[in-house]
Amino acid sequence: MSKTPIRKLRCAVYTRKSSEEGLEQAFNSLDAQREACEAYIASQKPEGWVAMDERYDDGGISGATLERPALERLLADIEAGRIDIVVVYKIDRLSRSLMDFAKLIGVLEAHGVTFVSITQQFNTTTPMGRLILNILLSFAQFEREVTAERIRDKVAASRRKGMWMGGHPPLGYDVVNRKLVVNTKEAALVREIFERFIARGSATVLVKELAAEDRTTKSWVTAAGKHHTGRAFDKGAFYRLLNNRVYLGEAVHKGRSYPGEHEAIVPRPLWDKVHEIFAENAHVRSNRTRAQTPALLKGLLRCAACGGAMTPTHTRRHGRLYRYYICAKRAKGSTSDCPVRSVAAAEIEGLVTDQVRRLLQAPEIAARALAALGAADGAGAGANEREATDALGRLDEVWEELFPAEQARITRLLVAGVAVAPDAVDVQLRLAGLHGLVGELLPEPGGETTEGGALSLEAVA
Repeated sequence: MSKTPIRKLRCAVYTRKSSEEGLEQAFNSLDAQREACEAYIASQKPEGWVAMDERYDDGGISGATLERPALERLLADIEAGRIDIVVVYKIDRLSRSLMDFAKLIGVLEAHGVTFVSITQQFNTTTPMGRLILNILLSFAQFEREVTAERIRDKVAASRRKGMWMGGHPPLGYDVVNRKLVVNTKEAALVREIFERFIARGSATVLVKELAAEDRTTKSWVTAAGKHHTGRAFDKGAFYRLLNNRVYLGEAVHKGRSYPGEHEAIVPRPLWDKVHEIFAENAHVRSNRTRAQTPALLKGLLRCAACGGAMTPTHTRRHGRLYRYYICAKRAKGSTSDCPVRSVAAAEIEGLVTDQVRRLLQAPEIAARALAALGAADGAGAGANEREATDALGRLDEVWEELFPAEQARITRLLVAGVAVAPDAVDVQLRLAGLHGLVGELLPEPGGETTEGGALSLEAVA
């Protein structure tokens, strides 16, 4: 009688080690795991088990994540039908998370792949095997969480003693023998930033100045030799620097400060002056800003439905300022059926300024305006038109850099009125204002400013 041939079962060995320590050795933990798994596979040779040559080794990667190169290759080969059995030394080599492990087992079962742990003597083809697997994995996860809790307690205790516990060193310090040591040159820059902020009173202005001076955040090298290059200051990095209590010689943990082992580089009076500026009443600052920056369209907006003026107003929610233009007739109760109740200030102002800037950019519109006012005449018309177009183009290029008050003045010069309907906005542009603006920009303006018709541009809201 002929024997039924035994089906070959392709076995993939997966190994993992959390830390990189010892991986440089000729025979490391990954090799030891693989050797033990291959010996077990060899013992199952009568059952048709055959070890694959492909290595699936993840060194220096935590089992708390599934983002592991070798594991991803393993899953790809499983989905491609190239693997029958996954063999590991211990369950937690595959995953330490019960949820992640359940996902992996789901993938294996979907493709008819068996999971075997050689030290726990079971597989997932039986209900008992799955039960034992979940119990053991629960203990593995419990151990990981207890270990993490011990580490957190150790960090908290060390911070209470003022010790530096690693991470990105702050500008002004270097890390020497796991302690913060003052970097004299950088410490001077930190104090200079504090002093300049007091003098300027504006983070935006100072950040731009620091960028123009090529000042950057901390550049440093890790213990492993990896170099981190400093970046140009942005507002986030700037505010983090001004709020970093390390500069007072303190160690901070979960919002609480403790005396640090390192030397302070910012005097307390300097720190207090900076934070007095931060503590200035936000309402006072916002009122001052609104006083310095008038509503761009005040006096220009009208409700197209009822003919009433739309007046600027504002509200504050969750510490943020929201600006609106509201229909004055409806607000006073003169009418209740007006369909235009309010419009967001930023939205309508952006729409109108876009129309103004289109006017500044369009040579043909400038030519029409000049011709309508009699500013272009005879042989000199072409030269006047070119000069006017160039002048308006230069103004458009620097529009974003203009002070809000200057933007408002130019807008009022060029806009005769704005009618707001529920579904559209009609912007009436003032040709005489355009001519007057050109007269301001040209070195030797020609012609007199006269009143002219208005050019209407309509935009869908």
